[in-house]
Amino acid sequence: MVSPLRVLIHGGGIGGLALATALARRGHTVEVAEVRDKLDALGVGIIQPSNALHVMRELGVLDDCLEAGFEWEILTIADPAGNTLAEIPQPRMDDVPSNNGIPRPALAEVLNSAALAAGATIRFGTTITELADDGSGVDVTLSDGTTGRWDLVVGFDGIGSPLRTRLYGDRYTPEYTGFANWRVTVPRQPQVRGVVMGNAGKDGKALLTPITDELMYLGAVFAEAEDFRPDPERAHEQLAQRLTAFTGPVAEALATVTDPAAVVYSRISQVTVEEPWHVGRVVLAGDAAHASTPHIAQGAAMAVEDALVLALSLDAEDDVAAALEAWEARRRPRAMWMQAMSRAVLKQETGSETTPEEDELLKIGIPGAAHVLVKPY
Repeated sequence: MVSPLRVLIHGGGIGGLALATALARRGHTVEVAEVRDKLDALGVGIIQPSNALHVMRELGVLDDCLEAGFEWEILTIADPAGNTLAEIPQPRMDDVPSNNGIPRPALAEVLNSAALAAGATIRFGTTITELADDGSGVDVTLSDGTTGRWDLVVGFDGIGSPLRTRLYGDRYTPEYTGFANWRVTVPRQPQVRGVVMGNAGKDGKALLTPITDELMYLGAVFAEAEDFRPDPERAHEQLAQRLTAFTGPVAEALATVTDPAAVVYSRISQVTVEEPWHVGRVVLAGDAAHASTPHIAQGAAMAVEDALVLALSLDAEDDVAAALEAWEARRRPRAMWMQAMSRAVLKQETGSETTPEEDELLKIGIPGAAHVLVKPY
């Protein structure tokens, strides 16, 4: 085990707060620099599959997540009218639930509280402005003028990672897939007790995902021009125009959306850092290193796995360099497999041409549960 470290985490999202909790509980001195001015989670809701919930248990927050969310275990495949075509039981890892839907703000609060309780410090409205790694430590200047020396700097700063740009320039910019995600929170319909996925082929995909007893979110994926942005005064109407192929529960959910500001739009992009994810004592993790499409609900799960495995690698090795090598050796194959599977599923669902390698992945099944549920440590 390495001696207690001073660790700076760049990014206070799901992965960053998970790492802050895991490291602070182990006696490391942890500070999180988060560019947002407050704990303000973007998006609507998120699915925590069983492997992500397993990490939440290891962090001591599983019960908090389940209390704040909506546990479910059946994926329903429906036609555009909402008629059930198949009900697919979802597997679980060990004795944790199959899935939990949870509002992103609620998950952020759970993880923020856990990090603070473990002893981590969180600086909002702060980012790295200067960084120099001399091999034995990293000298950092933050945007608030604070300077310090850290044993390790970890970038959990998302798909647009400034730290990635600092390390690799523009070699690994996000690659737009040609599709975008529309999401909006609506009242939960009583019959929606797990994800209901309706696929209209080239007319798009719509999902209803429960996130509390009272709420669910409507998500929809469509091909969009890279420069398209919804009209801030008509976003709900533009979403409705794209969902005309759907009736039944999707149409009923859409009818409750009257505020364009409630609609969250995000382009679906991915990033693959092909060089090592660490340069000296500076590390990239989560979406900063391996952002994937959301089609098997594993993006945030990979981030929290990254966090826990990094903490465990520091436990198992005698020095930082060896721990980082061991961490990446364990994480890269799994994260790359998830990314490839997710991209293959996107292509399959949208009728896009797949490669022979993607065809082989798709034979495994969606989402390749036996692979997803292999314990990553």
